[in-house]
Amino acid sequence: MAAQNKSPLNFKLVLLGEGAVGKSSLVLRFVRGQFFDYQESTIGAAFLTQTVALNDTTVKFEIWDTAGQERYHSLAPMYYRGAAAAIVVYDITSTDSFARAKSWVRELQRQGNPNIVIALAGNKSDLASKRKVEPDEARQYAEENNIMFMETSAKTASNVNELFVQIARKLPKQQQQDKPSGSANIKVNEPKQDAKANNCSGSC
Repeated sequence: MAAQNKSPLNFKLVLLGEGAVGKSSLVLRFVRGQFFDYQESTIGAAFLTQTVALNDTTVKFEIWDTAGQERYHSLAPMYYRGAAAAIVVYDITSTDSFARAKSWVRELQRQGNPNIVIALAGNKSDLASKRKVEPDEARQYAEENNIMFMETSAKTASNVNELFVQIARKLPKQQQQDKPSGSANIKVNEPKQDAKANNCSGSC
């Protein structure tokens, strides 16, 4: 098992969901441990990386944080194609965002990698007093669709790292390593700007 720690396994992970549900805030909290009350909307998609050290291996997430606005929907397949994992985010205070999350799950199941690990994240759990989507409803939906479910708060950091760790544990432990790295420790990289994507730290 120790031999597996020589270099991380690289996995593409995409975040999908309606605008302003907190996708970028979740990524920023996970990668840099930061949260800002106001974020600009993501244009296209932002690309960041972060590694997670498990007991038997290290997983490097290559994270695509996609824009939630409807006008960017047609670009989504470019980002989720080939993804090993996807986090579909909704806002627990918005039933519309939950309905939109369900449509993203259907799209991933129909067009994505058949082995993709899908996690449903009910974000903004710190706003429980304004809750419109009950956790039992989301959990039942997740169970029926054989996907993960967790409520998170980018603001308080509740369950953010846990979400990514649980995803990492569900990914295969043997995979072609495209970009090996010698570090097996938690490592934070600054956001990179892709040629086809603009960077943003927004909650979109």
